[in-house]
Amino acid sequence: MSRERYHLSIALFVLLLRGDDLLMLRRSQTGWMDGNYSLPAGGLELGETLAAAAARELREETGVEAAADDMQLAHTMHVWTEDRSWLGHYFICRQWCGTPFLAEPEKHSEMGWQNLAALPEQTIPYVRQALEAIRTGQPYSEYGWESRQ
Repeated sequence: MSRERYHLSIALFVLLLRGDDLLMLRRSQTGWMDGNYSLPAGGLELGETLAAAAARELREETGVEAAADDMQLAHTMHVWTEDRSWLGHYFICRQWCGTPFLAEPEKHSEMGWQNLAALPEQTIPYVRQALEAIRTGQPYSEYGWESRQ
């Protein structure tokens, strides 16, 4: 008996850490959660490992270079948004080269260091939940599934 499997989209998020502060970007002109703060993030491309995709997204959005080996998986979140589910993998990066800048100004209006324990009020809700889970040592969480019931 054959059954079709559901294929999930995969997103990568990077916590670029400097002590207790992390780099956050304010989304702009994307059509998704504009005006809210998030982390450097993006999707997995064909042929990439999760860590390599995280390093690529970090470079594309902030201009800093980090090796895939410097990406430490800190949290996985299974998310339901609108009409689909996806997996978000959150990586911590403490070693990088370069100075962060808005490398994609068409997608972000500002960038800055925020304290992990005092996130901006306008942080994307699932990002806030994941960051709290990371802060308290939880390796896995789910977001948005209660809306399906």
